[in-house]
Amino acid sequence: MQLEKQIAFLKALGDPTRMKIVHLLSGSTLHGQAIAGKLGLTPPTISHHLTKLKESGVIISRRNKNTIYFELNKKMVKQHLMSILSLIEQEEREEVEEKEKILGNFIDQNGRLKTIPSQRKKKLIVLEYFAAKLELGRKYEEKEINEFIKQFHEDFATIRREFINHQFMYRDQGIYELNPREMWLN
Repeated sequence: MQLEKQIAFLKALGDPTRMKIVHLLSGSTLHGQAIAGKLGLTPPTISHHLTKLKESGVIISRRNKNTIYFELNKKMVKQHLMSILSLIEQEEREEVEEKEKILGNFIDQNGRLKTIPSQRKKKLIVLEYFAAKLELGRKYEEKEINEFIKQFHEDFATIRREFINHQFMYRDQGIYELNPREMWLN
């Protein structure tokens, strides 16, 4: 039941005209004619969208004599948005826990890599962990990168190649530079 309400909420907001109505109602209470005038749409079109928003609980209405006024149901909108944020935060926590577990399995107490993971997902997590220790914007000679990697694992050539293959680093004529995080393959 809660999932159905969430779906109805998102569907209601999934239309550009309805989002414009939500923006208008976030600042004030308006009647249908005023909304139609502000958006340059016909009253029947606005009526259709208001019905969809009302059915999903995004807006509420109240009658004053012969005029129906609409306002944003801020409490309900906030509840739905908080619920969505909570799902995202839970997923992020689980992702962090998974990364910590993987790092715990492949890195010893001294911070050295036990073995290079064969699974791509685990390998990327380990490479990200080591790449994060490099300075963004600094240019490294190949010898410097080799020494950096040797602190963590003896097979510096493989790890250096993996840094390049998975876009953690850029290489040009023996000079290595860390790419911004947005470019790293995940």
